[in-house]
Amino acid sequence: MKTTNGSSTPIIIRTEGLTKVYGANGAAVHALRGIDLTVEKGEFVALIGPSGSGKSTLMAILGCLDLPTAGTYAIDGHPVQGLSGRELARIRNEKIGFVFQSYNLLPKASIVRNVELPMLYAGVGRKERRERALALLEKVGIADKADKLPATLSGGQKQRVAVARALANEPSLLLADEPTGALDSKTGAEVLDLFRELHSQGHTLLLVTHDPTIAALAGRRVEIRDGLIAVTEGVA
Repeated sequence: MKTTNGSSTPIIIRTEGLTKVYGANGAAVHALRGIDLTVEKGEFVALIGPSGSGKSTLMAILGCLDLPTAGTYAIDGHPVQGLSGRELARIRNEKIGFVFQSYNLLPKASIVRNVELPMLYAGVGRKERRERALALLEKVGIADKADKLPATLSGGQKQRVAVARALANEPSLLLADEPTGALDSKTGAEVLDLFRELHSQGHTLLLVTHDPTIAALAGRRVEIRDGLIAVTEGVA
């Protein structure tokens, strides 16, 4: 597959002139001021920046949780501008696996049911859902907790469940927002090891963090300042 960047590697993220403005006239806040970003399949990219830099706004747009004011964004070749809320939800479910700092697990559902949920929305049959969910829990090293409730798990275990859930529909992109923010340093390091392992298996990862030490573990670091890309370091 030949891409417009001259590489044979498929492009998972492409933004051009991406801007986001909140409010209007004198009260307008320019969160993004023209972001051009390309992420190829198989890359591990860290998006870093201080509070108020625009990285959270950019993450929301890349995750199809928000739309830009201007500019273009395509994920895995699919332009998102102009899509309805229903269409954006479909893109999120099919193309993006989310891992959040707060895990976002359903407290009254078993671990295996939490992992099955994205597949349920995608219309996957019951038997296949269960088989795939158990295989994913095995992949992240927590298969023995399948029938437990989230409250019985440690923070690191909960984040492993979140990773398994993110992988449920074989997404084009894993989007992780401060995934170690609620963990102690040892447990956080174990979760980062899991991300590195997933990258080695060919998954495309975008990790949002404020921590330069964590960002340094990625193949490429993209720093956002004042709504613009200030620094790009490293290669895939």
